[in-house]
Amino acid sequence: MKTKRILIIVIALFVIGVLIRLGLPAVMTGMGLHKEYEGQRYLLSQGKALIITTSHDRLGDGGDKTGVFGSEMTIPYYEFREGRMHVDVASIKGGELPIDPKSFIWFIKSEHDDRFLADPVFQGKVKNSLKIDDIDFTKYDIIFLAGGWGAAYDLGYSKVLGQKITEAYAAGKVIGGVCHGLLGLLLAQDENGHPLVKGRKITAVTDKQINELGISITPQHPERDLKAAGVEFESATAFRDMFANHVVIDGRIVSGQNQNAGAEVVNLMMKVAGGTRR
Repeated sequence: MKTKRILIIVIALFVIGVLIRLGLPAVMTGMGLHKEYEGQRYLLSQGKALIITTSHDRLGDGGDKTGVFGSEMTIPYYEFREGRMHVDVASIKGGELPIDPKSFIWFIKSEHDDRFLADPVFQGKVKNSLKIDDIDFTKYDIIFLAGGWGAAYDLGYSKVLGQKITEAYAAGKVIGGVCHGLLGLLLAQDENGHPLVKGRKITAVTDKQINELGISITPQHPERDLKAAGVEFESATAFRDMFANHVVIDGRIVSGQNQNAGAEVVNLMMKVAGGTRR
């Protein structure tokens, strides 16, 4: 009888484990994380997109590993590719770029992350990312700034990135990104030499989300620092802001609040760049 009871308990625990394994990702999606994009998709055949990420791989001095948030790079990459665009991947320092390991946790990662993990071509671009210093941004139709906690350490401080975005914007290119990636706009200028973001409507990760996740150690915070630079900051909210989603178009600048906005931002960028409906 005792053996039978133990067997029943083991089976019950196994079933519960399977249900959690299969059900938790669906629950997270249902709450808003990486919700499937159901909007209009676009094509920009033979166009070129440049995805830029952080090169910073630690929170603070010797803290937890960080980097680009996986889906904030993988979703844009595959959406651009499905829009028939050529896509290059670059980072502040070039070479192998860091991916936040937490972004690949089984109940957080997106289907695009799984696709990346089975894609040797894309993995090769990530291991050998281009250095922004060596790239002419004006050769691209779209410049996309990926987020992640690492971006709070280098994108907003890079004078090279600021100058390159300034040149791309002056050349009529479409600029955008999600989450912490929008910090990369801070040192860019408009055609009059004024801060590119001043007076613009832009969204990015909120102070509320940063506080909810308990990661306030980073030197820059998008909502705080974009507002300080004169941005008319917009955002949505939820019971936890990691499940919120908001996208803003201001001329040739398209911004998304966080990882949930990637597909929408990319398709709107292709639209603004002259893309056609799929």
